[in-house]
Formats: sequence, structure tokens, C-alpha cells
Amino acid sequence: MKVKKGIGVSPGVAIAQAVVLNAEEFDIPQRHVAVDLAQAELARLRKATAVSKKEIQELRKQTAEKIDKKTAGIFDYHLMLLEDKELHKQFTAMIVGSHAAAEYAVATVLRNYAKLFHDMPQHLADRVHDVYDIEKRLLRNLIGQHRQTLAHLKRNVVVVAPDLSPSQTAAMDREHVLGIAIDVGGQTSHTAIVARGLGLPAVVGLNDLTADAAGGDTIIIDGTRGVVVLNPDAETLAHYQQMARQQVEFLHSLDALRDLPATTSDGHEVLLLGNIEFPRETATVLDKGGQGIGLYRTEFLYLGSDTEPSEEDHYNAYREVLNLCPDRSVVIRTLDLGADKYTQSRARIPERNPMLGLRSIRFCLQHLPAFKTQIRAILRAAVGTRASMMFPLLTSLKELRQAKAIMRDVIEDLEEEGVECAPDLPVGIMVETPSAALQCYAFAQEVDFFSIGTNDLIQYTLAVDRGNERVASLFTGANPAVLRLLQEIIRAGQRYDIPVSMCGELAGDPKYTVLLLGLGLRTFSVTPSAIPEIKKIIRGVTMERALAVANRVMKLDSEAEINNYLRMEMHKLLPEAYTD
Repeated sequence: MKVKKGIGVSPGVAIAQAVVLNAEEFDIPQRHVAVDLAQAELARLRKATAVSKKEIQELRKQTAEKIDKKTAGIFDYHLMLLEDKELHKQFTAMIVGSHAAAEYAVATVLRNYAKLFHDMPQHLADRVHDVYDIEKRLLRNLIGQHRQTLAHLKRNVVVVAPDLSPSQTAAMDREHVLGIAIDVGGQTSHTAIVARGLGLPAVVGLNDLTADAAGGDTIIIDGTRGVVVLNPDAETLAHYQQMARQQVEFLHSLDALRDLPATTSDGHEVLLLGNIEFPRETATVLDKGGQGIGLYRTEFLYLGSDTEPSEEDHYNAYREVLNLCPDRSVVIRTLDLGADKYTQSRARIPERNPMLGLRSIRFCLQHLPAFKTQIRAILRAAVGTRASMMFPLLTSLKELRQAKAIMRDVIEDLEEEGVECAPDLPVGIMVETPSAALQCYAFAQEVDFFSIGTNDLIQYTLAVDRGNERVASLFTGANPAVLRLLQEIIRAGQRYDIPVSMCGELAGDPKYTVLLLGLGLRTFSVTPSAIPEIKKIIRGVTMERALAVANRVMKLDSEAEINNYLRMEMHKLLPEAYTD
């Protein structure tokens, strides 16, 4: 049994056999072969090694011709590694001595080899990437172009991987994947957000879990405490099985709230909406008692496909959601592309720091055909509905005015073509940069609503990469600077009488619910699985108490004090579910 600690990003317990992917999406099971097949496995390995050497020699030659010989020298270490006799002795020992398949021997030996470099000086630690590159190349030549797919599984599994891309999570079999554990990431990484949206227990920031786990291992994922247990003993397994049963009982107890309003115990109404990434999640929002869609992310149309979606692709996706939400609010966010593998893998020169680069509204304003295509589809789909549209990641009034001008041009085009559209569609913005937050009073005079995106707002305010597990402890909504920005954004909405919602992950964290109510937030948009718990808290508190909590918190000057106080309040409201 081995216990590993990471960052719990989606609560709950999952117990199942593992599917372990490496960075190339290969599933490397702990497969054994018959004794008399060992020589055949060694022959496969020799062949894969020879092919890999030939590929690297060709890469070195091309690099020397196109760039220079010095740059081509980076491949010398790759060749040296492939020719390393000690390494091949270890491969052979696993194949002959432990009867391991060649793929498992390569993955195990090279991952252990890579571990040796992790704590070395930087110039040597960089060799880790070279080792992983050799591993991927050998595996590709051993397995061919086959990839493990998470789309068509035949048994319940937990997914273990270095990371999961948006396209992988988009294609994931939702019925058979019970939990997720990955080496990298933080509270608001894409994997974390998707896991919470699906209600899947998840732990991220595990560093080297993929080096320790093998396909077929029994794994426990404790997303509440941020713990992963590999091959648990009988006592540990029984303990977590009991926890899983209690979890199911608690979730069932929340079912009674489904059709009840999100109203405080002293009668103050709150609008509780759901965040979705895929149209099929709409039914889950409504089934959990959500009153509409507060954030419809639309990037899945790009991330789940190798081709750019057409206007009809956009239109059909939006109509699918709107048809399920007659007379309900649906907020469609325009594309937030740029800081993702879809755009970076297609760029001639990928950006060094895409989170601070050409992303979101900046990307759209420089890719007008795609932006106009989406706006056309939204305007057409919105006819006869309560839809609205919002632009993400604005930093200046100029960007807002440019986006609105493009929208007016699209409306004129549709009207000239005689195409029915919704010209009076409400337009809002995501307030998710310090720049927008500090200009919130100016923005409030030019939009119909605000939606606070806390994921990026925290990241940019605190200068903490939200997906970096090494600084995950610094990423917190309890920072006084973040809370003061939230307070000002809400006040700006109140002053200019425009609705203010919060669709960031902070809105779905039960610890912050009472505080946000006290700060004046009246619309929460959260992952579908979080709706019942947030509703229970809202219904269990008075507005007077919420105001008192907010007043107390805003006088505190440290994250530790704020977190401790909010935890104490949570224990009072939801003792059966809230644990540290």
C-alpha cells in the first residue's frame, strides 16, 4: 500500500482499478508474459530501439541543416540514452526476471530513471524531459499508433495521468470513469473544473503518481482530503468503502431540496444557476435544482474537434441548451481560446506564457471570422429565449467597445440577409482581471450585467499560476486583496442597478457562500454537482448573519484568519458534510 498527498479539487471517494496514461495517452498496464515469450519481448524492444535511433538521427540531421549543429546536439543525449548498456540491462531484467511486457519494462525503468533527476541542479534536472521524450518514442514504436481511449470503456476505472487535455476530458466516458488523479494542476485547472462539473472525485498536484501506479492497480481517490491510496490493504479499503456509502447517503439527503427555492431562512431570494461546458450537462443542472445556466462555456466546439466549427455547429449547440431552458436564463460566454493546447499546438511559434498572451477576447478580436461566426450563431439561437451573451477577460473599455461594434455589424448583416435574430440581446462581461475590477464603475455604465470570474481574477491579482501545483497553496480567494476587489465589483453593480453574478469556482465553494451573500452577491453560478449543497447553506442562514460574517471578514488582514473563521462558520451550518 502507498499513500500519496495532493490537492483535493473535487470532493468524494472513488474506488476502482486504474487506467494509467502517459503524456502520449498510452495506457501501460502491468502486463506479464509467459516465460517462453521473454525472448520475443526482447526482440520487440530491440526493434523499437533501432527504429527510435534512426528517427533521432534523422531529426539531428534535419536540425543541423535547418538551424545549426550546436542546436542539433540536443539529440546526442537521446542517442546516448538509447545506447546505454546499463539501461538495457534493467529492461532485460524486468522482461526476463519479472516476466514483464516490453512496454511495462520501458515505462517503469525510464520513469524511475527520470525520478533521479528531479532533485538535482537545474542543468541536470532538465534531463527529465529528455528521458520522458525517449520513453514516449520507444512506446510509440512498441505499440504503434494505438492510443488508449477514454471514450469507450467497458469497466469502471479511475484515470491516472500526468495531465488531461481539454480534448481528452471532452471525450471521456462519463459512465465508467469514477475518479481522476493527475500529476500536475491546481484548484482551477481545466481538469479540476471538469471533475467538479461531473461530480467526480479528483486529486491533482500528485507530482509522480504515474511513475508509481500501473494499469489494473486498485486505487482509492479521496477528493475531499486530497489523498490517493495505491493498492490499499483490507482495513483501508473497508474504511473508504464506508466513507463512499456515507457520501452517497449525504447526496441523497440533498435530493429533497431539488424543487425548493434558494431563499435564505429570513426570506431573501437568491438565484442559483449552473455552469456547463457541454450541452448534455444542462439536464444535470435542472435535475439538481438549478434555475438556469449562468455560464455556458463554448470552447468544447473547438477542443473536441480537429476542424473549426461552422455557424450551424454553433447554432445547434446553443439551441440544444436553450430548448431545455424555456423561460430560464442562459448566459453564453464567447470563446475563451488562446491559453490552451488547441491554439498553441496550431501556432507556428507557441507562446511562452499563453495565460498572459493572445487569449480570450484578445484572440477573438484578432480572429474576426471565427468571432463573427459565433456571434451570428448566438444572435440567431437567442430568438424567443432569455439568453444573454458575455465577453471574457476584458482589460479595457476599448476592448468592450470593439466587441460591441462587431456585434452591431453582425446584427446589420443578419437583418440585411433577412435572417431572424435577437438584436436586443443583453450583453455582459466577465470581470476577471484586476484591470476590469478597478474600472468596474466605468464598465457598469456600458453593459447589462457582470459575471465575476474568480479563477483568473485570483490568478492575476496574486500573480499565482492557477494550474501550478508548486504554488497551489498561494492560490486562495481568502486573500484580503481579492475580497476587496469582489466587494467593489458588487457595489458597482448595485450603484448602476445591473445584476452581478459569480461564475468562478469560488461561488461553488461552500466555505464562501455566507460571506458572498453578506457582500451582496445574489446570483451564484456553480458546477451542477455543487448546486444542492450551496442551496442547503443558503436556506440555512439569515441575511443578518451573512452581513455579520462579511463585516467580520473584511476587518481581518490575513488569509489564515479568514480561512479559520470561514471554516468555523461552515462547521455550524453543514457539520455532516464539511471536513478539513
